[in-house]
Amino acid sequence: MTQPPNGRGTTLARFASLTGMLAPRSVAMLGASADPTRIGGRPVDYMLRQKFAGTLYPVNPRRDEVQGLRAYPNIAALPEVPDVGIVAVAAEIAVQAVQDLATAGVKNVIVLSAGFAEVDDAGAAEQARMVAIAKAAGMRLLGPNCLGLFNRRMNFYPTFTAAFEGGWPIPGRIGIASQSGAYGTHVFAAMRDRGIGTGICVTTGNEADVTIGDAIGWMVEDPETDVIAAYAEGIRESESFIAALSAARAARKPIVMMKVGRSELGGAAAKSHTASIAGDDAVTDAVLAEFGVVRARTTEEMIDIALVASRKIYPVGNTLGVFTVSGGAGVLISDAAEQLGLAMPEMPQATQDRLREIIPFASPRNPVDCTAQVTNIPTAMGDFAEAMVADGGYQSVLVFWSQAGATKGNVERLRKTLGEVRARHPGRLWVLSVLAPREVEALYEQDGLVVIGDPTRATIAIHAMGRYGDAFAARPGIAPPTVPAVPLPAATPSEAEAKRLLGLAGIASAPEQACASVEEAVAAATKFGFPVVMKILSPDIVHKSEIGGVLLGIDSADAVRQGFATLMERGGAVAGARLEGVLVAKQLSGGVECIMGIHRDPVFGPVAMFGLGGIFVEILKDVVFRRCPFGPDVAEEMIRAIKGAPLLLGARGRAPADIAALAEMLSRLSVFAAQAGPTLQGIDLNPVFAMPAGQGAFAVDAVIELGETQA
Repeated sequence: MTQPPNGRGTTLARFASLTGMLAPRSVAMLGASADPTRIGGRPVDYMLRQKFAGTLYPVNPRRDEVQGLRAYPNIAALPEVPDVGIVAVAAEIAVQAVQDLATAGVKNVIVLSAGFAEVDDAGAAEQARMVAIAKAAGMRLLGPNCLGLFNRRMNFYPTFTAAFEGGWPIPGRIGIASQSGAYGTHVFAAMRDRGIGTGICVTTGNEADVTIGDAIGWMVEDPETDVIAAYAEGIRESESFIAALSAARAARKPIVMMKVGRSELGGAAAKSHTASIAGDDAVTDAVLAEFGVVRARTTEEMIDIALVASRKIYPVGNTLGVFTVSGGAGVLISDAAEQLGLAMPEMPQATQDRLREIIPFASPRNPVDCTAQVTNIPTAMGDFAEAMVADGGYQSVLVFWSQAGATKGNVERLRKTLGEVRARHPGRLWVLSVLAPREVEALYEQDGLVVIGDPTRATIAIHAMGRYGDAFAARPGIAPPTVPAVPLPAATPSEAEAKRLLGLAGIASAPEQACASVEEAVAAATKFGFPVVMKILSPDIVHKSEIGGVLLGIDSADAVRQGFATLMERGGAVAGARLEGVLVAKQLSGGVECIMGIHRDPVFGPVAMFGLGGIFVEILKDVVFRRCPFGPDVAEEMIRAIKGAPLLLGARGRAPADIAALAEMLSRLSVFAAQAGPTLQGIDLNPVFAMPAGQGAFAVDAVIELGETQA
């Protein structure tokens, strides 16, 4: 595991600083309206109707009273300094409103007003002025252009959402953090309509100050929040986000996240294999996986996972047993489990034989199909259910009873039977797939069971619990290797210089020599032994194969002479290219071609990539990513995670590749990148030859791309 970021104490203080905003004792409402349907009126109306636990001060210079409360002409007139100010005024006076709050010593502000960076450059400038005021005053700012938040526990509703028209939040221990106000409250409303409780929802809008990472981090530290559902369109700031994910894993608090927006990096970044493959979505996906965050594909999936996670059972080494009255449903569930990689081992043969004695036409392998006959034998239901966990040892059990689980007699029997089995095996996860009225579902839920009607959705949610369990149980990994700091040149180096720099970090390349003359080339080839590879050597020609700048299979001194002339001619045809000669290298054979690379993500910094070379990277994009730096254990996990890993592990009689050498190279590359600083834009090692076990791994081609130092 990558260690938590440095400065954890500072970051946790940053999360804690939001308490006055998210759980205040006193609130000033700037732009308070007497009309409860207006943006400035709804928060007042909501808090009055739900009886906000603190003190509410409407601020409106044109009114003495707002919705039955005394109104104040300005912040200075308030009888105390409120914990938080809510700004719901026109954009042109919102910055002054923030200034007034800062002058009064208010430490938190929620800006509902829109018309800032989301609109145009002028709006962005006004937003920057607002942030500068807040920072100078030590004030935390949510928004602008946000839908606010709600904290149901204290009936704090600084929001103008219409979601409450369908009902108020239900008490619960699920928190929602969302960059989108409309979507965040949509998730809340969908949960409420399924009878799921949400204690708090925070929407971050433009994220001028408070980010989604801050909101998640506060919920992680909140003892009344157990599960966090998050929605993001893009991560704007990595420090608080990474700190929040790290803290959540340490606290065993599951995060289910919907990250939308899938884009490829374009322009100059497309010059690099690594960068063009590593669209920002792929990098974010890798970061979420690193910390055990489960990514949801749909709203329904997000809610299912949050609901099951709220039971706080996270199996390590998860296995699924299916207890069903339908063979067809069992096949459907098995298909879903296989696609997810969720193990469904068979029941022990002796147990299968014993269960067939109870119901001869049952199919008790797993899925355990007991057929509807189980309802006609008084003790059979308990016998089958107990066998699933006592003999089968399944960490999770999915009970599929469809409509049969809604009939009065079966409801009573299922509740009693499953309750007794659960009491004997309290650490197991039980999910019911039944079609029943809401009041019947509520009976099962009272027993601590989870009801999800669709069995495929139930399987996905069960699989997610195992992912959480494995992430929470993971031990800290091996420390990254010690690599000497290697100073980078002022400009993008040639291939030979790139390999020399990487060599200082312990990254091996094939034996090679830079040759400025044809005589040097012949001598080098003779020393290495034929055949050799010859390449044009120029810091200005990064992708040599595009101009025919790579010659393979050079097998004689005459061929070297001809190759030298050919390469110099082709290189000379590239306008402005500085030619340093040719690179002569020993031609390797018998290895597996791989690719390693580094891409500097604008949010998360250097990110390493690994995959197989050739068609696997160009067409199939069978690659994995990881934030830098990391140790060889993480590097080996990456190598084994690609779909083409069997080609490295010895599939179909192949000799296994030197995985240890590959992992060491990849981890050293990650440290090199992490130490290089912001001038390093990318590295491509393509191909890297993974030789047979014990024979090492060698970079055959190397590109280091540099850019201007970023502030």
